[in-house]
Amino acid sequence: MLHVYRAWNGPRPTSAAVAAVTTNTTIQTMQQLATPSTRLIKILAWGYSCDDPPGADAVFELIKADTAATVTAYATADLQPVPAGVPASLLTVGVSASGYTSTSETAPTVTKVIDAISVSSVSAEAAAAMKYVQRWDWDAAQVIEVSSFVRVRATTPTTGVGFRSWIEWCE
Repeated sequence: MLHVYRAWNGPRPTSAAVAAVTTNTTIQTMQQLATPSTRLIKILAWGYSCDDPPGADAVFELIKADTAATVTAYATADLQPVPAGVPASLLTVGVSASGYTSTSETAPTVTKVIDAISVSSVSAEAAAAMKYVQRWDWDAAQVIEVSSFVRVRATTPTTGVGFRSWIEWCE
C-alpha cells in the first residue's frame, strides 16, 4: 500500500507557524529529500510562497539530482504523513540526505528539472508569482529512483527573500 507524506523547508511546526527561510543571492538548496536504497518515491506536488517579491529576477526549481547538498537534517517527525495512522516515512534523514536550508551546495553531475519557475521582480505578475503550487496526476507524477535526491533550489540574485517550500510525495 502506498502512503502520502509532506515536508516543509524547516522543522514540523508545533506551537509556532511554519518559519520562512531567507534565500541566498547565489543558488541554494532550500529543501532536499533522499530516497532510501530500497524504495523509490513519486512526487505528487510541490509549492512555495515568498514574503516579498525578489529584488531581481529569481528562479525557483524542483530538480532530481545524483548528489546531496549539506543540509540541516529533518527529524523523522518532520516528514509528516498526510492522513493519520500512516507509518513513518522511509526517506533517509541526515545532513547529506533529507533536510532543509543548505549550508554547502554541491554541483550535481546528473540532474533532471522537474519544474522551474522564473519570477520577475518588475512584472505586473510579480505579486501573483510569490505563491506557487504544482500538482501532478498519478500518471504524470515524477518517479524518483532509489538512492536519489529531490531538491527545491532558489536563486534570488540581489536580495534574499523569506521563502517557504513544501513537497508532497508517496512511498
